[in-house]
Amino acid sequence: MEDTMEGKWIPATSVRSGVGQEVVPDMYCLTIQIVNVCFVGNPEQPNEWVLVDTGMPESADDIISAASRRFGPNSRPKAIVLTHGHFDHVGAVVDLVKEWDVPVYAHEREMPYLTGKASYPQPDPTVEGGFVAKLSPLFPIEPVDLGNHVKELPADGSVPGMSGWRWIHTPGHTPGHISLFRESDRSLIVGDAFVTVRQDSLYKVVMQEQEISGPPRYLTTDWQAARESVQRLEALNPALAVTGHGMPIFGETLQRGLKKLANEFNRIAIPDYGRYVDGSH
Repeated sequence: MEDTMEGKWIPATSVRSGVGQEVVPDMYCLTIQIVNVCFVGNPEQPNEWVLVDTGMPESADDIISAASRRFGPNSRPKAIVLTHGHFDHVGAVVDLVKEWDVPVYAHEREMPYLTGKASYPQPDPTVEGGFVAKLSPLFPIEPVDLGNHVKELPADGSVPGMSGWRWIHTPGHTPGHISLFRESDRSLIVGDAFVTVRQDSLYKVVMQEQEISGPPRYLTTDWQAARESVQRLEALNPALAVTGHGMPIFGETLQRGLKKLANEFNRIAIPDYGRYVDGSH
């Protein structure tokens, strides 16, 4: 295994960094700097949980500490599930696999970025947006290499270790991006298919000002697929959503905001200009 995220700590944080929230009794969301990771499972079953996404580079110790507090010392998940392979979602994955020796699951189209074969396209600092877009050339795009520790998600839509959940292919932000949905209580783990804080606004990222927005602009390369993914998620009529960035969102606030995003995606989400908007890439 090769860890290209080692030493790549990114100086970006928010007022919620280090804050955890129990969203429902078997789902706990932890903010690491500017990104969320999810612990899915009953706290009373110490080895029957799954970690969704692995946060920023250099954050393994924070995740392990949170797992110990929630599930007891020395507990480890049945698996790690990745919504996609961007640096802020796989930052600690190699360290965690070394620590826990558990399988990692992702969509087949993310495999090149998780097995060292391909880097993501360059972030677009020219995209319409604020200061974070200008910082984006600092963000690592190199793949991690999980070797045979990473496996493709089952084709039937099931999620290993997460009974009652199914994965949904939600490309656009990346080719193999997925979201996770549980029908019984209409819980949604979104990844970056949409977010609840505008990622191109440094003030909103730092203060975590809540609004439903499209995927982060400076790393999204296929806007048509991104729009279709949002429409697919809106059709599920979720009751709550944990997004990759921003606070969890519930009920009517979620449904109203997601409906508006789905209906007005071109205006709200797609930048007026940028490398991946005008086709110049």
